[in-house]
Amino acid sequence: MLKRIIQACFIIFGGTLGMFLIPKLLILINADDINYINNPYVTAILGAIIFYIFTFWTIDYVVNFVKWIEEGLVKAPITDLIFGSLGLIVGLFVAFLISFAISAIEVPIVNTIAPILITLLFGYLGFQVGFKKRDELLGLIRNSKKKNPVDEEMAEEEQQQDHSTYKILDTSVIIDGRIADICQTGFIEGTLVIPQFVLEELQHIADSSDALKRNRGRRGLDVLNRIQKELAVKVQFYEGDFEDIQEVDSKLIKLSKVMHGVLVTNDFNLNKVCEFQNVPVLNINDLANAIKPVVIPGEEMNVLVIKDGKEQNQGVAYLDDGTMIVVEDGRDYIGKQIDVIVTSVLQTSAGRMIFAKPKLLEKAL
Repeated sequence: MLKRIIQACFIIFGGTLGMFLIPKLLILINADDINYINNPYVTAILGAIIFYIFTFWTIDYVVNFVKWIEEGLVKAPITDLIFGSLGLIVGLFVAFLISFAISAIEVPIVNTIAPILITLLFGYLGFQVGFKKRDELLGLIRNSKKKNPVDEEMAEEEQQQDHSTYKILDTSVIIDGRIADICQTGFIEGTLVIPQFVLEELQHIADSSDALKRNRGRRGLDVLNRIQKELAVKVQFYEGDFEDIQEVDSKLIKLSKVMHGVLVTNDFNLNKVCEFQNVPVLNINDLANAIKPVVIPGEEMNVLVIKDGKEQNQGVAYLDDGTMIVVEDGRDYIGKQIDVIVTSVLQTSAGRMIFAKPKLLEKAL
């Protein structure tokens, strides 16, 4: 279908050129006495036939070029296209005004070439300004809508609803895998968004020559398949890309702003950057720390001492959730299941650490 449309465009263009150029060509070669050729209908048909024959050599290149442009437009976010087009329209309008003023100059070369150059220049500048200033223009539009407290409250409610709708997953949280279990419990509502560039990064990790990275990448792909096929949660793939941004983390932040969604991650640094840029973020590690059982000093628990600690005579044990327990004077109990009494709890950025001592020593004292 596309080839037919392009061939039709070539035929129409060739017929138009034939009507205007072939008579002039006949005059140059002193063939204006051939009346049956020097006819608008005949010259139009000749031009159309010439360009139709020309399409047999050029049609594939033109079709590939059009498809390349189509793929780029489809992948681009709709906001980029809208504001880029508005900027292009404004640029062409300014170019028209300038060209109209220049037309008063009675210089043939200036009247002919200058309008073309001005149209191309201002059309390009208008598109670039509209494309690169889209965030500021969106901010102006939103601020103009907030004219009274009622409008501000409605805007905030709509924004909160949007935030609860889209949950954008990054690579770390997909590889971690706990997001699938959380979705299965129903604590995550709305639509999970899987960006195409995150999927490409996962595939790149899964194809790595390093065995550890390869296993992590394949685990992430398995988690995505489980979320899509086994869980009752909406999954949406975002096929767009931000070609002017190189880092995947920066692309995720940009996508969160464009979609007004929440970024779900395990990356501590990405979490801090999102907070700095006022991007809503959910950190699975923060959720895990929040739901850990509360342990208070004096509480008893039964643990398995598995190795010695850093300090002398210390033993180390772990809870089921991975919390480390440092057992004072527990080195002699390595490999044994013993009762301990909690002495203190230390909460750090890396997690929680519990200090305890064997209950047998407590009784002896």
